[in-house]
Amino acid sequence: MANNMLSQLKPPAGAVKKRRRVGRGPGSGLGKTAGRGHKGQNSRSGGGVRPGFEGGQMPLQRRLPKRGFTNIFRKQFEIINVGDLERLAVDGVISVDILRDQRQLSKNIGAGLKVLGNGELTTALTVRAHRFSQSARQKIEAAGGKAEVIDGDR
Repeated sequence: MANNMLSQLKPPAGAVKKRRRVGRGPGSGLGKTAGRGHKGQNSRSGGGVRPGFEGGQMPLQRRLPKRGFTNIFRKQFEIINVGDLERLAVDGVISVDILRDQRQLSKNIGAGLKVLGNGELTTALTVRAHRFSQSARQKIEAAGGKAEVIDGDR
């Protein structure tokens, strides 16, 4: 293989088709009406119907039954796992501000930070978060650390 093969790359034969040029006279086979037929909504410029329109028939989207609801009071927590805390330890204390500085959390953390118990923890850490899962709390305390719940103010 030559060293300059990258500059000689091209698509395989038959992979690239020429663009169909419509409305270019009778010899092209797509002159005059340009494949749109005679008259009607779809022959006009700007014609056609919106997506989902079924010609006045009740559209499928409206025929199907609706299920469930959206809870407008839902609390969306940012989550982090115990296993992720191991490599982020700064002086044995981990808080929302530290996680934000290390770009582990977004600026807007919604309802707060919740620590989940996925992974292992060997370092004694003081973790300050809004919520802890039961397994996360057990793993933090088993490693000799503390799980401190902070209030809703961020």
